Amino acid sequence: MKILVTGAKGFVGRNLCAELNNIKEGKARCYRDFKVDDIYEYDIDSKPEELYAFCQDCDFVFNLAGVNRPKEQSEFMEGNFGFASTLLDTLKKHNNHCPVMLSSSQQASLTGRFGNSEYGRSKKAGEELFLKYQDETGAKVLIYRFPNLFGKWCRPNYNSAVATFCNNIANDLPITVNDPSVELELLYIDDLVAEMIAALQGKEHRCDFDGLGVFPLEKGKYCYCPVTHHIKLGEIVDLLYRFAEQPKTLMIPEIPEGSFAKKLYSTYLSYLPKEKVAYPLKMNVDDRGSFTELVHLANCGQVSINISKPGITKGQHWHHSKWELFIVVKGHGLIQERKEGSDEVFEFEVSGDNIQTVHMLPGYTHNIINLSDTEDLVTVMYCNEVFNPNKPDTYFDPV
Repeated sequence: MKILVTGAKGFVGRNLCAELNNIKEGKARCYRDFKVDDIYEYDIDSKPEELYAFCQDCDFVFNLAGVNRPKEQSEFMEGNFGFASTLLDTLKKHNNHCPVMLSSSQQASLTGRFGNSEYGRSKKAGEELFLKYQDETGAKVLIYRFPNLFGKWCRPNYNSAVATFCNNIANDLPITVNDPSVELELLYIDDLVAEMIAALQGKEHRCDFDGLGVFPLEKGKYCYCPVTHHIKLGEIVDLLYRFAEQPKTLMIPEIPEGSFAKKLYSTYLSYLPKEKVAYPLKMNVDDRGSFTELVHLANCGQVSINISKPGITKGQHWHHSKWELFIVVKGHGLIQERKEGSDEVFEFEVSGDNIQTVHMLPGYTHNIINLSDTEDLVTVMYCNEVFNPNKPDTYFDPV
């Protein structure tokens, strides 16, 4: 399949082309047998003759080109409706009736706060043009009215509040929130791209609209992305400030699979400046080695790294409810565990050459011994709770 992407250097275009290239190069295994042969990328700095050639050869068109923030209001119609006309006329010249996708906007509904939107009118005109083209040629047309978009590579201080908030908070710049109770409908870029790939395979989600309301319909006139998130501005800002504190608190927030928080965290990280990509950790060092907490996990404990010098024994304590996992990744050691009140000792010889996980059982005193005379013993340690100095649940007793 040969695919034309207009607006290829924009936010959506960059992300879509990146995934199409992954498919073309066989890197995106999740799409299995779906093949992409060529991706024709067209943008504002491309030559008209390139569009002419691409329209002759393509099997599918993603029309993502458009104007969001022009100097003059009249440029909305020229940039959004005008280019769409040029694109469809060029396809007609080649008698190419391949499927064509149009990137439209919720503002095309011209309802509510969008009732007097010049941008919305230009998008609505583009929609009508595409529908007329479908009637005239029989070509399949896919019109998507996108809500607010967010994700990596989105331009801040342009047309996305989320991009602006992520960029400014990541770079210690001020933000302005006039009304934190305002609710946004947000579409994450990876969810959008997944829908675009589905559309390529004839698996688009169809619907009709009633104002901003989406009504799924198998043979609907429009298309939509089924995964969006409704969230208030104040909640977005609160999450972002928590993310920004992570290097200090070590706390990784709750980010369940598919959640808005998970997608927002990935977006926030993509705006970090170089000086924040790496950050120091507090190493607790003594003559036995060191112990460093790496991350805290909301409701799920913490991960640490323990380094024991040659011949050193660490631990020699037990817990009522706390439990741990020890994973030796370098060196040669021995882990011992003894049930309180018993003389039986479990022993586990461990090595970075044969990585395994050993449970530290509740009610069992335990230790870890570096058996090497020359090499440090490096152990990754997971504990099911973040250490609380006021309630450590840790009791000394040699194995």
